[in-house]
Amino acid sequence: MTQAVRHDAMRARNLALVLGAVGARGSVTRAALAEMTGLTKTTVSKLVGDLIEGGLVVETGAVRDGERGRPGVEIRISGQRVAALGLEINVDYLAVCVVDLARTVRLRRTQAVDNQAAPPVDVIARLGDLASTVVDEAVEKGLRVVGGVLAVPGPVDMATGAVRNAPNLGWRDVPLASLLRFPFPVRVENEANLAALGELWFGSGLPDFLHVSGEIGIGAGLVVRGRLFRGAHGFAGELGHVVVSPDGPPCRCGGRGCLEQYAGQDALLSAARAAAPVHPAPGTRPAGASGDVPADAARERVEATSDVPLDDGNGAGDETEMLLPAQQGVSWMLSRLREGDENARAACERAAWALGVALSSAVNLVDPDAIVLGGIYAPLFPWIGHTVADTLKVRLGQMRGAVPPVVVSRLGAEAAALGAAGQVIEQVMADPAALLHT
Repeated sequence: MTQAVRHDAMRARNLALVLGAVGARGSVTRAALAEMTGLTKTTVSKLVGDLIEGGLVVETGAVRDGERGRPGVEIRISGQRVAALGLEINVDYLAVCVVDLARTVRLRRTQAVDNQAAPPVDVIARLGDLASTVVDEAVEKGLRVVGGVLAVPGPVDMATGAVRNAPNLGWRDVPLASLLRFPFPVRVENEANLAALGELWFGSGLPDFLHVSGEIGIGAGLVVRGRLFRGAHGFAGELGHVVVSPDGPPCRCGGRGCLEQYAGQDALLSAARAAAPVHPAPGTRPAGASGDVPADAARERVEATSDVPLDDGNGAGDETEMLLPAQQGVSWMLSRLREGDENARAACERAAWALGVALSSAVNLVDPDAIVLGGIYAPLFPWIGHTVADTLKVRLGQMRGAVPPVVVSRLGAEAAALGAAGQVIEQVMADPAALLHT
C-alpha cells in the first residue's frame, strides 16, 4: 500500500469519525470534536472544512462551550444540500420520499395503482416517472439526491438485486436492480426489513424489536442491538407464511393456512364483509380457523366497493393526500369499528388471534424485546392490540413468565420508504469520503 493510499484511507476514516460524532451530539464545536475523537484541533478543522464544503455539515453560531477565550462555533448536520431517495413498490401503490441528511422528510408522494401481476417493466416505468418528478422538485429546493433504495414485498437476493419470489405481486426471479434507471445508485431491499429500519431510525428507536408490517402481505423485520438481522441468505422475516392452520385455505406461496390468509389486508376485509364467526377466548382456536374465509377473492370485492378507483397507469391519483386502496379499505373498516359493527369486530378478533399465534412462534425462536405492529395494523391497533397481547400471554406466559410488549408504530405504511431513504443516509454517514470524491 502506497503512502498516498494510506493517507486517503486514514482521511476517509477520520471524516466518518468526525461526521458520526456530529450526528451523535446534534451540535458540537471543533474543540469538542477534537476531544471526542482524539484528533488534533488542526486535523478536525481541516476535516470540518471538507464536510462543510461538501454540504454535509453547517456552522450554526458561536458558543462559549465552557472554555476561556474566544467562543467556539457549533457544527451540526446540514439538511440543506444532501438528500436520499426512498422508494416502495407494493401490491396496490407506489411510494417515493426524499429525506435530507438531517433526517427530515422533504417530499413524499404516493400513487394508487394495481401492481398485482403487472409486468415488472411497466411497474418500474411508472415508479421511474413518479421518482423523476420528486427528484426534480428536490433539486428545485437546492437538494442533491445522492442515492436511493427500493423496497419490494418479497425476498431479495442482496448480491444481485433480484426479487426471488413476491407472490402477492406475481413475480418470481425478477432481476429488478437491472431494470432501474436512475442517475445515482439505487439498491433493492425487502420491504419488511426496511420498515423495521424505518422504525429504528424514524420511529420508536428501540434497539431490540420485531416489527410486523401488515399490508396485503405480512412481513417482519428483526432488529437486534440496533442492527437488522437478515438470516443466512437474507430471507428472514417471512412471517406471513408462518402456518397458523395446516388445513387452512391455500396461499399464493403454495402452502396452506398461512398467516396472510387470516390477518392480511384482503383476508381481514373479506372476513368483515362476509360475517366471519366471532373469535373465542384468547389462545383457543376460533370457529372456522380451518379456512372458511379465503383471501384470494377479497381484492376484487374491495375494489368494487371502493370510493376511489385504482390508478389506470396514466398518472391519476399521485397526490399525497389521496387515500390508497389499502387506506380506503382500512378507512371503511375503521368506520365500521367505530360504529360498533359486529362483523368488523369479529374480523379483527380473528386476525389478531392468528397474528398472536404466529408471533408466539416467532417469540420462541428469536426472543425479541418488543413487538411493533405497523402498516395497516397501526390504525387498527385499538381493536387488535389487546387480543394479540392476550394470545401471546396464553401461549407463552407459563414458559416465559413475561412476554414482549406489543406496541404500535407511529409510522404506519410510511415505514418502508423511510427506512429505504434512511439506509442511504446511514451509508453517507459511514463513508462521507465516497460522496466528497464525486
